[in-house]
Amino acid sequence: MRFEALNRLWETVRETSHDFQASTDVFPVVDIEKLSTTLGLKEKGAANGGLNRPAQSAQSFDETEQRVIAWVEAEKKSSYQVLEDQFQTFDSRLRNLDFEGQFGLIRQANASSVSDFKAEVASGVDELHGLRRNLKTAEDEMVDFKSRHRLQRAAKVSSKAAWGFKVSLIVFLILIEMVMNGSFLAKGSEQGIVGGVTEAAAFAFLNIGAALMFSFFCVRFLVHRSFFLKLLGLLGLVAYVAVALAINIALAHYREVSATILSGAGTEVMQRLKIAPLGLQELNSWMLFAVGLMFSLIAFIDGCYLTDPYPGFAGVQKRLDAARSNYIDRKLDLIDDLRDIRDEHNGKIEEIIRDLSMRRQETAAIIAHRARTAGLFAEHQNHLERTANTLLTIYREANRSARTEPEPPYFASRYRLERLVPVLHTDEEWDDKVLGERIQAAQAELTQQIKRIGDEFESAIEKYHKLDNLFPEGIIGTTQAA
Repeated sequence: MRFEALNRLWETVRETSHDFQASTDVFPVVDIEKLSTTLGLKEKGAANGGLNRPAQSAQSFDETEQRVIAWVEAEKKSSYQVLEDQFQTFDSRLRNLDFEGQFGLIRQANASSVSDFKAEVASGVDELHGLRRNLKTAEDEMVDFKSRHRLQRAAKVSSKAAWGFKVSLIVFLILIEMVMNGSFLAKGSEQGIVGGVTEAAAFAFLNIGAALMFSFFCVRFLVHRSFFLKLLGLLGLVAYVAVALAINIALAHYREVSATILSGAGTEVMQRLKIAPLGLQELNSWMLFAVGLMFSLIAFIDGCYLTDPYPGFAGVQKRLDAARSNYIDRKLDLIDDLRDIRDEHNGKIEEIIRDLSMRRQETAAIIAHRARTAGLFAEHQNHLERTANTLLTIYREANRSARTEPEPPYFASRYRLERLVPVLHTDEEWDDKVLGERIQAAQAELTQQIKRIGDEFESAIEKYHKLDNLFPEGIIGTTQAA
């Protein structure tokens, strides 16, 4: 026979190592033919039958039949242990659902959530109360300032963009004057235009800087209510005119002198200013004087409008704007925080509501699965009884065929398997109807909790806005901004 060794290996591989049919069932089906072969029932039946055993007068099973019954009983006990393990798994899953614990946590959450939300609101009210007092102080300062200085208008406070433009204009003036003055002074510089720009840098900073200093710190006092400060502002204006003329006429003389004298130009300029300050000989010198004076005037005007012309008015307005902004921004932040807390709370509540329904469904599924498993075990015991009788029949038929004497009467009787009845411990389990009522009650409490948190949120908004009623002076600005 070809491939005899291979065929024997193939047959060995095809044989199973157990006496059950391949299956994913909890209680597998017995492979009767395989078990019959394993127990050697036909061979032993024929051998015992040839010896007319068991005798006709026998009343109980012989050794082979006892082996069949022992195997079936062992399988029954093993299957029952599997059933008990399954029941323990079901019981563990049911305990893990812990409805009583969930209901307790829900009651605890309902009792503490509103209190926690109120505490958050109270903390916000305290913080806003301090900020609103600061705003009231700034408002009182503004009212007092306008009253003392008899001002009826609003303060002129430059925006960041306007402030940046004005500062950029000053920088631009300095750079342009340096370049233009340098081009004029290049005539007398050994280094050309580079040397002229270097020499002109000091004049440019001095010219523009003096204009800014006088405009910002002196001339603004011309609009002050105080007569003394008005006089100071007037003196500052006169001083500015004198300084601007002096700087620019000196620069023009320096241009003419530096073109002819290599050293001692400064001394010569001072002599010219004493003898003939307006005695410029060249048109370019007069142009240099006019350009410098024009740039000084532009810087002077720009400095006057860097902030409100009335001294101190812009500072009071900035402090008021900062206090109002702090109050409004913080109030909006607190409201947003409360809204986030409310939404997070409500989201968790809705998730808990869904979880309770899912837990109830899981409970029903576990109980149903447990009942099905118990039914499968009962059917498995029926299967084991049929298996036992089938195996006994195989043995007895082989025995009967080989006998020369009559068979014992009990060969005609069927084997009755004693059933094991599983015990279900359902004392601590929830009745589905009661559980449904409790879950509905808990879900109703949670839904009511969402409403209470919503009411507390609306109440918190009212409390925050009531601070404006305590300090009504700024209510229009704060309410509109909020």
